[in-house]
Amino acid sequence: MVAVMLDGDLFTAQAKAKVLRPHQVRALKMIRQSAGKGNRRIVCTMPTGAGKTVLAAKLIENALAKGNRAIFTAPAISLIGQTVAAFEAEGIRDTGVMQANHPRTNASARVQVASVQTLARRDIPDASLVIVDECHIRSQAIDDLMAERPDVFFIGLSATPWAKGMGLRWQDLVVPVTIGDLITDGFLSRFTAYAPNVPDLSGVKVRAGEYVESGLADVMGQAALMGSVVQTWLEKGEDRPTLCFAVNRAHAADLQAEFERHGIAAGYVDAMSDRLERDLINLRFRTGDIRVICSVRTMTTGVDLPVSCIIDAAPTRSEMLHVQKIGRGLRVNPGTEDCLILDHAGNSLRLGLVTDINRGDLDTTAPGEKAKREAKAEKLPKPCVSCGTLHVGRVCPNCGHERRPVAGVESADGDLVEITGKRAAPTKACKQGFWSMALWLDRERNKGGKLAKGLYMSRFGVWPCGLRDVPMQPDRAFLSYEKSRRVAYAKRRAKERGR
Repeated sequence: MVAVMLDGDLFTAQAKAKVLRPHQVRALKMIRQSAGKGNRRIVCTMPTGAGKTVLAAKLIENALAKGNRAIFTAPAISLIGQTVAAFEAEGIRDTGVMQANHPRTNASARVQVASVQTLARRDIPDASLVIVDECHIRSQAIDDLMAERPDVFFIGLSATPWAKGMGLRWQDLVVPVTIGDLITDGFLSRFTAYAPNVPDLSGVKVRAGEYVESGLADVMGQAALMGSVVQTWLEKGEDRPTLCFAVNRAHAADLQAEFERHGIAAGYVDAMSDRLERDLINLRFRTGDIRVICSVRTMTTGVDLPVSCIIDAAPTRSEMLHVQKIGRGLRVNPGTEDCLILDHAGNSLRLGLVTDINRGDLDTTAPGEKAKREAKAEKLPKPCVSCGTLHVGRVCPNCGHERRPVAGVESADGDLVEITGKRAAPTKACKQGFWSMALWLDRERNKGGKLAKGLYMSRFGVWPCGLRDVPMQPDRAFLSYEKSRRVAYAKRRAKERGR
């Protein structure tokens, strides 16, 4: 097949261009510059929430304006429908779907959308542009297509293009924006990350650069740790819509049961969950009927839910998987303008904060060779000896203490330690709301004021002062917090009785 445009013409801006965000404009420019250098297999990396589908639509729009055809490949059949809908929202309507018995099948359409699985089983039509979504997931069908059509432009899109050997197939990597940039610009959520004492993984075997699942399940499936996951969410999770990542199916099911045992509506999703079941769980999650979804990796890509809390209970050695999981909570949605990360796996301590994980080159490790692991020591968050906040750099963003070499740092067993900077201090309105709800509950239970004062002291560390004694019916977040205090008290009493 012969390409029908000069190098770089495919990416030239067209008239009446849609309004793009600055980083999307920058991405188009960098892709065009790379193509101008003779590269035809270009990877563009942008974080989750940066608008990769809009960028793909613009690339396709420019190709169509030149009289060319395009193919967009998704990593899973389940993503085809939302991709077509997203393209139509951007004005691209001459679209067909390569999938058996699909109502949008149209071989004459100039834009074809297909899963990589479908490409492996069908004749692939001519096109001058092929966009490969989630290109870090290697596909033999894409590899074969690249080899067969060296004159076609292939654009790979990925938030984490760090897979072993990608640089042997793709020619260039462009990085128009990072997670930190998007947070600063307000396109992604601010986040606060906490980590517990790191689970002891010294006995867990490593195979092919990753922890062996059976060993992880033994460590992370301990009843005390699973109970800590739920209790921590009750105390710190603020009843936020939450995704919880587990080690395997059994672990995810056990975590779901533990949440429900504490009266928290929770869903369960794994690779075997069918589309209808997933859609129902997603709908209940959006409406608030379900507060937590427990899953096994299946919610790491292609998910656009209003998430404002991530529970990571699945240790990993993979930066890609770590960033993908946290990225599920960084989209900005109404009511989810910030994200809380409860890292019970200790991944942020081993791999770093997601804002500090960036690469500017594709991996060129040959088959059979071991991939080189970059030294991470200087980028890993460490605890402040003054206030316990984990941070990167010499000066603590919370208390201003300057880091000095220390022999070691201890932390309270089971407590979560804040990794990012100091959270905003509670406002008087926040304190008043909490006090009013505490008063309402106190009166309902006839506690004579002791319950309300105790709850306020446990939450803010001081006695209520200068607040109005006006009861207000508690919301769900307050009731979750109050329940966490009762659970913690019951555990202490049980422990004392066992002595």
